[in-house]
Amino acid sequence: MENKNPIISFKDADILNGEAVVIYGLDMEVYEGDFVYIVGKVGTGKTSIIRTVIAENPLEKGFGKVCGYDLSTLKEKDIPYLRRKMGVVFQDFQLLMDRSVNDNLEFVLKATGWKDEARIADRIRSVLNAVGMERKAHKMPHQLSGGEQQRIAIARSLLNDPQVIIADEPTGNLDNETADGIMKLLTGINREKGTAIVMVTHNRQIFEKYPGKVMLCKDETCTLQDSGDLIDLELTI
Repeated sequence: MENKNPIISFKDADILNGEAVVIYGLDMEVYEGDFVYIVGKVGTGKTSIIRTVIAENPLEKGFGKVCGYDLSTLKEKDIPYLRRKMGVVFQDFQLLMDRSVNDNLEFVLKATGWKDEARIADRIRSVLNAVGMERKAHKMPHQLSGGEQQRIAIARSLLNDPQVIIADEPTGNLDNETADGIMKLLTGINREKGTAIVMVTHNRQIFEKYPGKVMLCKDETCTLQDSGDLIDLELTI
């Protein structure tokens, strides 16, 4: 692993929320095959890290590189190309409610430069099959359960074969059983494809059941935890 370049790398990076620094001196590296949790109380900067990774928030101090792009020198015209190298999954699914599952996925592919209709159809079939939703392509989002909508959102994140999936509280609006299914799906993608996953969560049960690296946001820092330290996190998250 030490001979590979990290997909995400921050060194002594200050993370902003608006104009305020919420995390000082972030050091973080994510490699192919990693499953990384970012945990902490509300307001400790978890989502601000995600917004920095996807270039929604600027990086003004320190080093940050994501999918080969230096965040401190990233030009606005290059942001869409950066985002094509990653998949993003949100807590509230963010599907387009006025079009079918197939048309949601087709919209993303065409927006990211796909033109060949046969290739588009093949890719949509492939990602829906990967998340167990191959029979739902014709459905409208409102006809799907929350768990099914999140599976479609994960399928959408896979469309451009990303190096990393960024998942911001992907189980936050789901019951425990449905959340468990989503975690099995994400860990399976991570294990079988080697796709790195960076997941924000406040649910301790998830990262205990599905182990990975844990970054704890607390007191304006975010640091990698030793497995032994996780015992004391109950009151922190």
